[in-house]
Amino acid sequence: MPGPRDPARRAAVSAAGAPDPEGAAAAVIRFLDALGLPPEVRAGADLEGTPQRVAEAWLEDLVDGYARTPADVLAGAIPSPSRDLVAVTSIDFHSVCPHHLLPSRGVAHVAYLPGGRVVGFGQIVKLVHCLAHRLVLEEDLALQITEALVEHVGARGAACLLDAEQLCLTVRGERQARSRAHAEAYAGALARDGAARRRFLALAAGAEAGGGAGRARATGAPRRRPAARGGGR
Repeated sequence: MPGPRDPARRAAVSAAGAPDPEGAAAAVIRFLDALGLPPEVRAGADLEGTPQRVAEAWLEDLVDGYARTPADVLAGAIPSPSRDLVAVTSIDFHSVCPHHLLPSRGVAHVAYLPGGRVVGFGQIVKLVHCLAHRLVLEEDLALQITEALVEHVGARGAACLLDAEQLCLTVRGERQARSRAHAEAYAGALARDGAARRRFLALAAGAEAGGGAGRARATGAPRRRPAARGGGR
């Protein structure tokens, strides 16, 4: 089996180009054929149209994050004098483990300390989805979210805490059905165990204690000012 350093494999990856729904559906057909399913199951009505549905789900819901970049998502940052903690908690997300191609789902708690600019709460949610809807480890996802806020918003510090069910842990291997995986990442001023970091952790703990999953909550970001009227500046 060719490994990740195999020249032929690298050439195939570099030539892969844009998403190919028909090619993905054809790959699902070959995958189903390779599973050695009983003939009556493989030819059954339940699998009619499955390759197309699987390809659509992957391209539109599971790895659609590759169609955007963090720079694009955060391009709407605006100047602000705010220096206090900005946090959005209980952001629902799902992702795919690159090791077994099994999904995970959970909540993300994200915060940053502005360094002259702020971004809308919704853009933070979009950032999480942009980076989560990829083949990515949970640990790397947390780190990428914090790095994006520092690089593209100019945050003085950033933090991310992820709490997720990983199917590669719950339905295979150790099969710990009730296990949750947690990953944290901190950058800049929030990498130090100071008051702002403790405030963020308290907000995240409060959101989880209150059953905040599914209800994103925002703290601290200023609202956009309405445009001046009547010949103002």
